[in-house]
Amino acid sequence: MSTVTAGASLQRELAGIVGEQNVTQENVSINGVVPACTVTPGLPEEVGAVLAFANAGKFVVAPAGGFTKQDIGGVPERIDILLRTSRLTGIEKYDPGDLTISVRAGTIFADVQSELGKHKQWLPYDPPCLDKATVGGCVATGSAGPLKHTFGGLRDFCIGVQFVTTDGKVVKGGGMVVKNVAGYDLMKLLNGSFGTIGVITRANFKVFPQPRQTQTFVCSFGSLKEALGFRTRIFQSPLTPISLEIISPVAIEYLNATVPAKDPDQYAPSKPVAQPSTNWQLAMRAAGSDNILARYRRELGSAITRELSGADEGQFWRWVTNFEYTVLERHQNAMVIHTHLTIQGLGAALEALEKTAPDYNFVPAVLGRAATGNLVASFVPLSVDPPAAMQYANCVSAFRGMLPAGSSAEVAHCPKEAKPHFDVWGSTPTNIEMMRALKQAIDPNNILNRGRFIV
Repeated sequence: MSTVTAGASLQRELAGIVGEQNVTQENVSINGVVPACTVTPGLPEEVGAVLAFANAGKFVVAPAGGFTKQDIGGVPERIDILLRTSRLTGIEKYDPGDLTISVRAGTIFADVQSELGKHKQWLPYDPPCLDKATVGGCVATGSAGPLKHTFGGLRDFCIGVQFVTTDGKVVKGGGMVVKNVAGYDLMKLLNGSFGTIGVITRANFKVFPQPRQTQTFVCSFGSLKEALGFRTRIFQSPLTPISLEIISPVAIEYLNATVPAKDPDQYAPSKPVAQPSTNWQLAMRAAGSDNILARYRRELGSAITRELSGADEGQFWRWVTNFEYTVLERHQNAMVIHTHLTIQGLGAALEALEKTAPDYNFVPAVLGRAATGNLVASFVPLSVDPPAAMQYANCVSAFRGMLPAGSSAEVAHCPKEAKPHFDVWGSTPTNIEMMRALKQAIDPNNILNRGRFIV
């Protein structure tokens, strides 16, 4: 049977499950691999039927939400079915009095925040692209933003989940009550699983009252050492900012543009920025009464170079959360690495970045959580010509080799040609053999995201 005939047969079978209008061929790719077809189920039971069919035929399935993380992970051998959750939308239940909400997985996260805002509530969660990212995608990728400093990740206020396994079963974990301790913690199992063990169809969360007001204080320092020293002073003070970001001199240049350039060469000269600042910054977002905000001004003193509130403050934090995508919009050959460090290891990691990048003809631009060790490190090529694949691989290896023990660094974005030359995830403190055993138990035919994450 030819590839074309096989593809047509696959589409006919899927159309029998979800309807002909919900089976298409999208002009999209995941790490450069174009799926044979796209299916958009409208019910969890339809998701189950699609997965059961794929499992029986050993077709490779790639779940997708808002398509904001399509270049994460390795390059898959093939994708037979792209399973989109775009029809699994809407809020199933919202009780403002109980501070709980249940949302279907394909719902855009920003729409959930908008509904919560009508009751002066929110989910304190701010990774990139929330105007496109779906609730299920946010849970599956385990992304986080500056608010992780105080509130943790989405896993920390996910209280229930519904997902579908490869044998077509619809499974539930947790519920709609905050103090739910019965059974296995399936919410945390699925968080960061990247669609490798099941397709999330619904998630329940505890929600929080919105802060009455916030203010952002930006402090500048002549060196990394001074910035880290001031960070220690904040730790030892009574101040409790809800976000605390450290921003490198080059990264500052990516926090002041709202529209990406049309011409990529405009942002890929011999150096990525002209005469970049030499100052490191700490950005603190504080919440509370006028008296509390006044306390911040007194404690921070002359280190404050800027204060932001209202629309200006909101725009600044959108720039921070979307930093890596701004870099990639300007420099298509840039590489972005996410680090996971101890608080004590932050300084050593930043020094490793500043040393390693120039050794391999990259310019470093980095920002991230100053108190949790989660950095977004960008390596921008010095030249407009794309670096050789091994140049990326050697840079990644050198950077990882200089990180403190117990750290990890995952390559979130890089040209797909470079990915076969290194392990995207690297050596992590987690037990990879345990992850493989779990994958084998739940997805024995390895149909979900085969080749992208766990091999």
